[in-house]
Amino acid sequence: MLTLGFVSAILPDLNLEEVLAFAARNGFSCVEVMCWPKGKAERRYAGITHIDVTGFTKADAAKVLELTAKYGVSISGLGYYPNPLAPNKDEARIYCEHLKEVIKAAKLLGVGVVNTFVGRDYTQSLDDNWARFLKTWRPLIAFAEKNGIKIGIENCPMSFTKDEWPGGKNLMVSPAVWRRAFNDIPSDSFGLNFDPSHFILQHMDYLKAMREFGPKLFHMHAKDARIDRGRLNEHGVFAFPNLWHTPKLPGLGDVEWGKFFSVLTETGYKGGVCIEVEDRAFEGSLDLRKASLIQSGRFLKNFIP
Repeated sequence: MLTLGFVSAILPDLNLEEVLAFAARNGFSCVEVMCWPKGKAERRYAGITHIDVTGFTKADAAKVLELTAKYGVSISGLGYYPNPLAPNKDEARIYCEHLKEVIKAAKLLGVGVVNTFVGRDYTQSLDDNWARFLKTWRPLIAFAEKNGIKIGIENCPMSFTKDEWPGGKNLMVSPAVWRRAFNDIPSDSFGLNFDPSHFILQHMDYLKAMREFGPKLFHMHAKDARIDRGRLNEHGVFAFPNLWHTPKLPGLGDVEWGKFFSVLTETGYKGGVCIEVEDRAFEGSLDLRKASLIQSGRFLKNFIP
């Protein structure tokens, strides 16, 4: 059965109990919980720590599970979205080690999915990244397998601003790349955290991709995006995407949500569908961000029994 929730990154002002209480009050069944290491964020929506997995113990897990039971809200996945293939290899190593801590915490919590990016050295081509991708991710997926955890890679290009130019900071952005990656790392623990808005950005068919990769859909993000055709005609697709592309709440962009859920249910997917808010029109205050989740939930409940 599909469960509707949200990504906790949009509520950095609240602690985990407050996040779960908000979810319960507003009819959400699950939350994807952010597990960044504590410290300064490097970008928007990063650096959010609702569960600190550093030194995470069985006792810590018991406290978290007490809260989920208290509010009747499950954890759909643990989220941590760095760049494990960053050009600075010392930096990348730190990301990989923390990702292992997230995986171990997921095991203690009985949460079956950890969501992340594979990363990318954005100064190099896809082919030039590939050997390092395999060297980094074969052991990470083996580690996840050993701990009984599935890794859901979000399909975000991470190529929106000048510091991410020209290649973006995530390799796993298209069916062609997915086929190659899943062929080279053939594991039942290696799959996707799928977000249709990233296919809107790339002018691609998200329904076709969902049908083909149904068994690899481990987790879902519900975010929308709007393409401004006038600005696209002015700047072109090779310009910075933020000049012609705007993340929006579900229902306020170009994703056809009826078709999305029609295909999703046909794939046999049963798991979390988590609203991800990156709509600047709703980020001015905590009240606005809460309202964005409530509005998005109200809209998406039309498609989820």
